[in-house]
Amino acid sequence: MIEMVNRPYAAAFEAHALANPDVLCLSADLTSSCEIDGFRDRHPERFLSLGMAEQNMMSFAGGLGLAGFRPFVHTFGVFMYRRPYDQLVASIAYPRRKVRLMGFLPGVTTPGGMTHQAIEDIAVMRSIPNMTILETGDATEVENICAAADSIDGPVWCRVLRGSVPRLFDRPIQVGEMRELSSGQDVLVITSGICTEEALRARSALSQAGVSIRHLHLHTIKPFDPTALLDHLGSVRLGVVVLENHLTEGGVGSLVAETMADAGVGKRLIRLGLKDTYAHGGSRPYLMRYYGLDALALVRAIERLAATDFGISEADLGEARVEAVHSLLKAEAL
Repeated sequence: MIEMVNRPYAAAFEAHALANPDVLCLSADLTSSCEIDGFRDRHPERFLSLGMAEQNMMSFAGGLGLAGFRPFVHTFGVFMYRRPYDQLVASIAYPRRKVRLMGFLPGVTTPGGMTHQAIEDIAVMRSIPNMTILETGDATEVENICAAADSIDGPVWCRVLRGSVPRLFDRPIQVGEMRELSSGQDVLVITSGICTEEALRARSALSQAGVSIRHLHLHTIKPFDPTALLDHLGSVRLGVVVLENHLTEGGVGSLVAETMADAGVGKRLIRLGLKDTYAHGGSRPYLMRYYGLDALALVRAIERLAATDFGISEADLGEARVEAVHSLLKAEAL
């Protein structure tokens, strides 16, 4: 059984802030939804509510950075870059302010539909100079994301999981590394965020079908050192599958494709993610199945690489977690 950790970010942020007096907590009127309501209540002198005014919040955070503080900015990821892009670039990225942008509800982790789903944020942030990008994939990484982000001399974009989060790893984030979760020789599988759990669901069935999987989990998306990836690419014979909770354009799949093209690696690459589409509303398991982001989609992609039907069905995969995404209190699960 996978251990589930309830609201790991809440405790982790509070502990990190209390250990670092220069850390301030900023909210854009989504305080409870970003799990910082307890911090607000216990430490009001370290908490600032900027309201639903993200453009002002970015400029304000940049000013705090100039004054020597390290603001942690909290809101849903989609509101952190679509609305205040100009201020994010001019007030934070360009002057390399130590602002930590904690973006919640990455990709299809919300049933809120296109207005709440950050599906192109990695593509946007990868194109911004000076920006570091981190993504959490389990409770351990959520617990460590504040310390990891705060180790960077400059702005950091973080895709943060909330609520009940599985614990998949026992080591904290080491910025710049890739986690090697298995070391097979047939297919290289590269995942990030919530898609790593899906790949783990498929691994046993693929192994029983005789497929040797080399599995990498990426929590550091930028900066990215291609050296280790090229070593892994050279160790598999059939090709690469990337599975990510993001558009296939500009995200981890593009990062891998660019690395392969720059180095002249001629192996096949399949990129699984949202295909030039916005996602509609629905539960996370439903959306991952509908848009081909789940364990079965990964199996089908590996079958294409191997030109073989392994006969694997949903029943052969590891058990999927079904989360309660709706409640009487917040029917929209926001």
